[in-house]
Amino acid sequence: MRRRDRRHDDCEILGPDPITTKMRPEVTIAEPIKLAPGRHEGQRPRFAIVSAVYNVARYLADFIESVERQSFDLGDVEVIMVDDGSTDESLEVLRSWEQRRPELVRILTKENGGQASARNLGLDHATAEWITFLDPDDWVDDEYFQSVHNFLEAHGNDVDMVATNRIFFEEGRDGIRDGHPLRKMFRSDQLVSLLQFPNYFQGSVPASFLRLDVIERLALRFDVRIRPNFEDGHFCVRYLLEVEDPRVGFLKSAEYYYRKRADNSSTLATSVQQPGRFTDVPRHGYLDVFERAIQKYGVVPEWLQNMVLYELSWYFSAEDQQSGAASAAVGEVGAEFVNLLGQLSQYFDEIVVRGFDIRRYKQVWRDILLHGVTQEPWHTPYVVLQDLDRRHNMVRISYRFTGEPPTQRVLVRGRAIKPEHTKIRTYEFFGQTLLSERSMWVASRGTLRIEIDGSPVELRTDWIDDSIVTTMRPSTVVDRLGPLPAPLAPRRHVLRRAELRARTVAAAVRDADLGPTRSKLKNDVVRRLGRSRPVQSKFANAWILMDRIHDANDSAETLFHYLRNHRPDINAWFVLEKGTPDWHRLQRNGCDRLVAHGSLTWKLLMLNCEKLVSSHIDDSVHQPPEILELRQPTWDFVFLQHGVIKDDISRWLNSKKLALFVTSTPDEYESIAGDQSPYAFTSKEVVLTGLPRFDALQAAVDRVAGQPRNLIIIAPTWRHWLLAPLPPGSQRRVMVDGFQETEFVQNWKQVLQSDAWRDAEWAKDFELVLLPHPNLVSAVEQLGVDDSIEVLDYADPRLHEYFARAAVLVTDFSSMAFNAAYLRRPVVYFQFDRQAVMSGGHVGRGGYFDYDRDGFGPVVYEPLDVLDAVGAIVQHGGASEPYVSRIEDTFPFRDGRCSERVAEAIEAI
Repeated sequence: MRRRDRRHDDCEILGPDPITTKMRPEVTIAEPIKLAPGRHEGQRPRFAIVSAVYNVARYLADFIESVERQSFDLGDVEVIMVDDGSTDESLEVLRSWEQRRPELVRILTKENGGQASARNLGLDHATAEWITFLDPDDWVDDEYFQSVHNFLEAHGNDVDMVATNRIFFEEGRDGIRDGHPLRKMFRSDQLVSLLQFPNYFQGSVPASFLRLDVIERLALRFDVRIRPNFEDGHFCVRYLLEVEDPRVGFLKSAEYYYRKRADNSSTLATSVQQPGRFTDVPRHGYLDVFERAIQKYGVVPEWLQNMVLYELSWYFSAEDQQSGAASAAVGEVGAEFVNLLGQLSQYFDEIVVRGFDIRRYKQVWRDILLHGVTQEPWHTPYVVLQDLDRRHNMVRISYRFTGEPPTQRVLVRGRAIKPEHTKIRTYEFFGQTLLSERSMWVASRGTLRIEIDGSPVELRTDWIDDSIVTTMRPSTVVDRLGPLPAPLAPRRHVLRRAELRARTVAAAVRDADLGPTRSKLKNDVVRRLGRSRPVQSKFANAWILMDRIHDANDSAETLFHYLRNHRPDINAWFVLEKGTPDWHRLQRNGCDRLVAHGSLTWKLLMLNCEKLVSSHIDDSVHQPPEILELRQPTWDFVFLQHGVIKDDISRWLNSKKLALFVTSTPDEYESIAGDQSPYAFTSKEVVLTGLPRFDALQAAVDRVAGQPRNLIIIAPTWRHWLLAPLPPGSQRRVMVDGFQETEFVQNWKQVLQSDAWRDAEWAKDFELVLLPHPNLVSAVEQLGVDDSIEVLDYADPRLHEYFARAAVLVTDFSSMAFNAAYLRRPVVYFQFDRQAVMSGGHVGRGGYFDYDRDGFGPVVYEPLDVLDAVGAIVQHGGASEPYVSRIEDTFPFRDGRCSERVAEAIEAI
């Protein structure tokens, strides 16, 4: 046996002392090495590159250039490019390279079978000492192979694998970004013992170098069943499991540039849409390597547990997103994945799951992995204090559990009390309910104690692990509540002089050559003005109302007019972007409390307001970045909504801090505040009042009484995947490149341009009106709208009258259907992309509302069926059963008093 050659020339070594290192025999080769053409016996190249190529012609020039730029002698490198049945020009590009560099490049071709099979073919022809599997849409630094060679020269037989430093290249964005989640493993060039440092692991073969003789001795090949991902990780783990104490070199100096495609067309970017990611990958990938480890060592090494936990974190984070690619993990596929998670969970050590910190892991994900996928009865051994309501002297407490709800007892000063608001929230992942959370608002001015299943539990301040928790003693709860704030008396003063002074000072600061300190000085001036007596007097107890930043004519405007006309005792102001059509309309109508968004007056108003009331909840409204620079919000945020929630958008809303949440129907209210709901909100925050907008609709019906109902309104809503990222501080959206060719445009074009509208006899008595969602306004021309179709805008002051004159509404998933139903107008739902929208591709997922069971009209999937459905409705004279009954039963209020109820609910906060 030969002692490992452990040199310390250029890198740090992480692991046990070399004297105590277990020595291993040299590796022997089981079969003769296959020699590349032109090479003689004994002349094995140092490195082999095997690359699986499929439809990447547009990226190959960068790849080829990076290989040919290497400072390392390419005479000691063999390149094997395997074309996996490409249908673009990839093979032509490769052939040209082979003809130009025959001593370096060999091209193999095969029918399309996937990346694993292509790499296996390349492995059959490789002859080098070390092999890597560069992806053909990536590239490497000029010193890449030289850095790896130097490291191997320094450490020789001591190295089992080399891992290189992955750096992102983001197409169409900011270019190169050193933001890979595993970048902390590459602080320097170092040799790491995975047993001694289990937070290190490597599962990417494009960014790895492996010994070819070991691969051949093990007859190791990529498993073609593992698709669309993790064939890399499975290959690496099987390789490393052959070594009791695997040593991996992590090289900061060897930079691998990983391309993130702008069109999200890579295998990884689209993997959540493929059922195999949730069935084949965990079964043949994760479970297989765990079982191999158990068979060989009796335990799963901690480094391997961490590697699989890292892989699973991407499943959870994708599922947690409010929108993204539609997930295949629904129905039977989701149920199978949860079953496989349950099998995996038996191999995880709880201490490893609790302590995993390589990538962000929410506590709820840990609880699901340890308890939720097994569904054995369990509850957290603590209760979390989540919120304080000083005005009403209440605290919100919560705990999580699986199975049936446990028994509980809440005691204040030793006496059992009944919680005032309770809620059982469910956590649904992969289409399955895996965990529950019970929340309670409890009145408390003394020592608070909780008993679960007859035993007292700790009171904590966060969902954190036992190993790092700092508990809050129950007796401190009363101290945290503190004295209740005294209400401010409303006062009215003129601010003109202070405003003029503020503008003068702000202008002086703006014009001064202050460099980086200018912004800070301006903010200091605004803060001081905000605390001045005239400002505080004018804006005392102010309510700010707004719809979108650049649009009005929704529930907030309706409520604002109600307050000015019927509740002058409330200090109400309306905020809107200056110069917009709605701004000019409100000014013409004599609105005397209109404030320009972004102006100095707006900032002073925000610094002093008591209530922020909006029909929208984007961060630009809910948490304006310009105001966060000045102060942390203390206002109560009231979410009026701009429609009735029918889908599950809990992943978006749960992160918002809301003092009041307005709902309109009993089913909507129950879906948000009731038990077994995915929403975090309780009956304390959620009220059933109806939308203020409904009052405006009801008034419009009276105004158009006697006019014919002869409009067919076509109202497509937006899709998350059709829009470019929202610029900071804006609500204006633009379409992605290639919008014109999307399925969305092609389907709606057929509806809007159909000659059948003109040919149908009944259609001659009706007018077509297009009402695009505000996010689609910029793309109306691309829909090819005919001149005979009037295009409406949400800001149009006649909008409510148009709905009052409608005979039928055609939409896809828009909550505008509830507007129509409120006015007893039927709906046709055109849902050509239903699966993508309802499985997470859009903002929400399917919720309590089933279009077939609960909808206000028929659901169709083909453009021509839209015309047939509309024709059947108008020729019948309106909706038929069961749609008539659904429309009548949906709304508890059609009395024109929604604004009044909302105002009373806000006052009661």
